[in-house]
Amino acid sequence: MQKDLIHVPGTVVEGHRVASGPSKEYPYGSLERQKLFFKAGGLDLERFFLGTLNVSIAPLRFEMVRPSYIFRQIAWTDLHPPEDFSFSPCRVRFQGKEYKGTIYYPHPETKIRHFQNPSLIEVITDKVPGIGYGTRLELALDPAAIRIFAEIGRPPSSPLFFL
Repeated sequence: MQKDLIHVPGTVVEGHRVASGPSKEYPYGSLERQKLFFKAGGLDLERFFLGTLNVSIAPLRFEMVRPSYIFRQIAWTDLHPPEDFSFSPCRVRFQGKEYKGTIYYPHPETKIRHFQNPSLIEVITDKVPGIGYGTRLELALDPAAIRIFAEIGRPPSSPLFFL
């Protein structure tokens, strides 16, 4: 990850609650199953908490443009068709501390079970003490990997600024 990061404020919100599982959707955590595929492709998530921080950057939205990792057609469950995933390193800043992490981006075109709001960034990181729903934090993102846009009236080809 490069030194010139873009800092974006966000709020932790409740997600679909399937990453850390088990849930009503899956009898297991989705990340527990998926991490083996990611590790085989060179991305080791072992050091991180196997769940996601769901960070709303509304009214902004984001687009993954050059991820560090792309995994195609990962058949991690027999409950639905294979999915595509992308990842980009990031940092989470909360209460004066910084935590290394990665953006976890299940591609919406292959993620048939859950609608993903384009203002929601999912982050895999260490367990962050004191964090909860409604918590404000800051994400430090790689401008080569992610673009941030205004939510209303700006097409994806017109970035508000690059992340």
